[in-house]
Amino acid sequence: MNKKRISILLSLLVLASMLLGACATAAPAAEPAAPAATTEAAAEAATEAAVEAATEAAAAPAEGDVAIRWRTRPDNQEEANVYKGISDELDAQLEGISLAYEPGGSEGASYQDQLKTEIANGTAPDVFWIPGTDVGDFAKRGLILNMADLAAGTDGFTVDAFYPGPMEYLTYNPESGDSSALWGLPRDVSTFVLYYNKDLLAEAGAADPAELAAEGKWDWDAFVDVASKVRGLGSDIYGYGANAWWGPYGTWMNAAGGGFFNADRTACNLNSPESLAGLEFERKLYQDLDVAVPYGEDSEPPFRAGKVGLFQNGRWATPGIRTVDFNWDVVELPKGPAGHAGNWLFWGAYAVNANTQHPEEAWKLVQALTQADTQAKISALGTNIPSRVSKEATDAFLTFTPPANNQAFLNGLNDSATAEGPLWAGNWPAFDAVAGANVQALMTGEKTIDDFAATICDEADKTFSE
Repeated sequence: MNKKRISILLSLLVLASMLLGACATAAPAAEPAAPAATTEAAAEAATEAAVEAATEAAAAPAEGDVAIRWRTRPDNQEEANVYKGISDELDAQLEGISLAYEPGGSEGASYQDQLKTEIANGTAPDVFWIPGTDVGDFAKRGLILNMADLAAGTDGFTVDAFYPGPMEYLTYNPESGDSSALWGLPRDVSTFVLYYNKDLLAEAGAADPAELAAEGKWDWDAFVDVASKVRGLGSDIYGYGANAWWGPYGTWMNAAGGGFFNADRTACNLNSPESLAGLEFERKLYQDLDVAVPYGEDSEPPFRAGKVGLFQNGRWATPGIRTVDFNWDVVELPKGPAGHAGNWLFWGAYAVNANTQHPEEAWKLVQALTQADTQAKISALGTNIPSRVSKEATDAFLTFTPPANNQAFLNGLNDSATAEGPLWAGNWPAFDAVAGANVQALMTGEKTIDDFAATICDEADKTFSE
């Protein structure tokens, strides 16, 4: 905080104390004294007003500074705290720039839709995180800045410092069909793991999945065995939990050799035999075997409460899970019929609002947020795997415990992981909406697998013409 902010803050706090003193002073004899409760209420209101004003003054940009707002979509309060701390540190480092961090909503579609509305209204932040799947939609709509020229004028910058999967999409130019753009820089990468309650599994007499994985025995059959034994502990105990979005059900399809799209990502592949095999296996977890937290319910709270044995999520869930009071660890996803776990290389990007009044300062923030030391701090707090490719970053990540088995995240990267990415030839949000609604109906028993297969691609293929 600079001297000007300190001065304003102290002045306002002095004002608060003066107001408190004034409220406590006896009223003149000619006027009746205010009741004690009224006096205390006035004092409290005066104090709150002064503190609020002081807070606003402290958050306001210093004289001559450029104010930059930025946003992420934290998965939980612990993750939001991580980014607030990083923002405060960078605010002190970036000369001539004052930062204001604001966490966005945790609901996937509403977060992106809110950004689109705010960009149209001129109220969006200068810099914001978006999922890798949505980069194409934002770019094609002209909502994010092509930073290629800014990057070209930056000494030492190279896209080769980051994992190639995300950069393939972030540098693609839909107008020219080549790699002549830069729509953002990847904040992080992650894979799925299964967070597991070691105490619950031991109570159920289930095998330790990390030991099974080390022996090459962690497959779908072993997964079902562990989940079923944990489910047998009671009606309110579940063997498996995952939240209802494309990532979890996509892994089951990938592990069976299927996936969302055809090879060139120009048409739906949800009705292929392999994709249907993966979805049918997942459907059984919910309907036939009854081992899973009901589809559509948030699985993280019951896992953190000690009621779920295996919880499927990414690295971003680690800060919250570090708060639990039972023994836990992580293990890679089980291998499916395709011979691998069907994992994802998840990523999201810091992008710049196309309408920002301060593109150069916004670009500086994007670089600062993705520099090695910042990523190391975020990784140490548990939130992310660094998106920069280096042995030093990987080695450092392995030391950020708990969990003890951080290697499971990296194993996921190396196990035929499919890079999350946008649809340049279609509309991902529309495709996701169609697929998600139909998968929900399948997992809740409203549709059979045959009903799903009969119509899903007829519906989903329409989104490639939008």
